[in-house]
Amino acid sequence: MIKRSRSRLRAEWITEQPGHALVGVIRMPESTVSPGFAFLRRVMIALSALLAMVLLVYFDRDGYSDVNDDGVSLLDAFYYATVSLSTTGYGDIAPVTDTARLINVVLITPLRVLFLIVLIGTTLEVLTERSRQALRIQKWRRKVRDHVVVIGFGTKGRSAVNTLLVDENMEPNQVVVVDTDQEALDSAAARGLITVHGTATRADVLRVAGVQRARSIVVAANRDDTAVLVTLTARELAPKAHIISSVREAENVHLVKQSGADQVVVSSETAGRLLGMATRSPLVVAMVEDLLTPEAGLAIAERQVEASEEGGSPRHLPDIVLGIVRDGRLFRVDAPEADAIEHGDRLLYIQKVTPAAEKVR
Repeated sequence: MIKRSRSRLRAEWITEQPGHALVGVIRMPESTVSPGFAFLRRVMIALSALLAMVLLVYFDRDGYSDVNDDGVSLLDAFYYATVSLSTTGYGDIAPVTDTARLINVVLITPLRVLFLIVLIGTTLEVLTERSRQALRIQKWRRKVRDHVVVIGFGTKGRSAVNTLLVDENMEPNQVVVVDTDQEALDSAAARGLITVHGTATRADVLRVAGVQRARSIVVAANRDDTAVLVTLTARELAPKAHIISSVREAENVHLVKQSGADQVVVSSETAGRLLGMATRSPLVVAMVEDLLTPEAGLAIAERQVEASEEGGSPRHLPDIVLGIVRDGRLFRVDAPEADAIEHGDRLLYIQKVTPAAEKVR
């Protein structure tokens, strides 16, 4: 009881943390800038500050004194700007008039500060990036709704994300990936996905991912026992979310369903069936793979029935209908319930997918 109370208190503590406390746990997508471009930009800023100071000193050169008493030339202006911006300051050239000193206070000092910022830009950039990430995390946590949480970014998780982005046309910032592997999270972040570092068996990590407001939760864990525990935790936090879990062995399907999964995909048996079919009917396997690949060829899709189709038979439609979804239940096209299309039904049919290259043409 004491251990459970401590876990609950810790979960509430993490969930209520501001954005800056979650930097490093949540990672928001960001536009990447090449190191060469970033270095060139800093050099240009530094040169601009130096040139601006040279012009200020040179145009007001009568307000400066030189120990040589021969006036301030353009070269002297460059020299003074260089030693001043670098805070070296030998003192051989100095402002003597009130105007020159005022310009030093109002204009040259900010340029000096800007130059120093550029010199230590790497450190400041890290601090600025943390602040920017904190603000973006706080904003995302306030607005995130109806997103999809993908737990595990291995082979199964990547395939699920590919389908969401390509077939479902979801925006990358509407997909949240939870994993403990930093390399996997870096790969997900490179695609513009929001990532959460942590184990999904803990309720506090799932709360940070916003599962309580998610539309769907995809459990793509590598182990079946992990999938059971993650599904159970996710269902407790999100009673209304649609949970799809993957298991390796069929004997664990009932455990995952009892934990709260709406659908269970058996990965090892599905792959085994395809391997067995490929030994005698390789073209059948090729067709199945085509149906499961949304990028091109044929794909299984779902759509709402049109008013003109109500009352008719799905067998008479131009589309090749596989089944009807009615009140959350699936009826195959040969079932008696699918003889006539009713209002509110949805059709599962085979759709021809146009490749992106042909769409551009």
